[in-house]
Amino acid sequence: MKVVNLGAQNSLFNEFVREIRDVNIQGDRMRFRRNLERMGEVFAYELSKQLEYEEIEVTTPLGVAKMNVLKEQPVLATILRAGLPLHQGLLNYFDKADNTFVSAYRKHEKDGTFEIELEYLASPSLEGRTVIISDPMLATGSSMVVTYKALLHRGTPKQIFVVAALASVQGLEYAKRNLPENTKFYVGAIDDELTAQAYIVPGLGDAGDLAFGSKE
Repeated sequence: MKVVNLGAQNSLFNEFVREIRDVNIQGDRMRFRRNLERMGEVFAYELSKQLEYEEIEVTTPLGVAKMNVLKEQPVLATILRAGLPLHQGLLNYFDKADNTFVSAYRKHEKDGTFEIELEYLASPSLEGRTVIISDPMLATGSSMVVTYKALLHRGTPKQIFVVAALASVQGLEYAKRNLPENTKFYVGAIDDELTAQAYIVPGLGDAGDLAFGSKE
């Protein structure tokens, strides 16, 4: 499986990663959402290099130009609610793509453990399609795997891309073991630790709360 860590390269992308991590900046919800959106745009550009293209002719005022364009549009899937800003960034670039939305959350037990509950799925047919699944945090990897298994009810994709702003080593390893071998991962940074509550360390906190406010 291929893992592309964009944060490992020196680029302006790391400014967006820094700001979503920074406790002195991330309190600005609009800025937090916009940074995730901008990260989604960079992810879209980078992973678009891995897609299939075909040559077409374009008529200009002065002649005909030959251009390579996407052979087919991907399906953009995201996990509500935290995934929405990152998804929007991907959609800004893949602006003709079909979209899939999944509602998945952690159902906590009294002993501190949790299971991933899935409540909602809206999706076109995914049979033979390229699917890009986005979620800001790939912590344990459980939400991503549960989401993928739910998507199979809409058909078997030919190719899967996973996009995450931050990932843990543990989450990446779990996802690798439980997703198809041809899955490609695009992440903004990889952190080494998880807390007992399965939050990434140093991470950034709760992406959904930072983007949209706290929940009960």
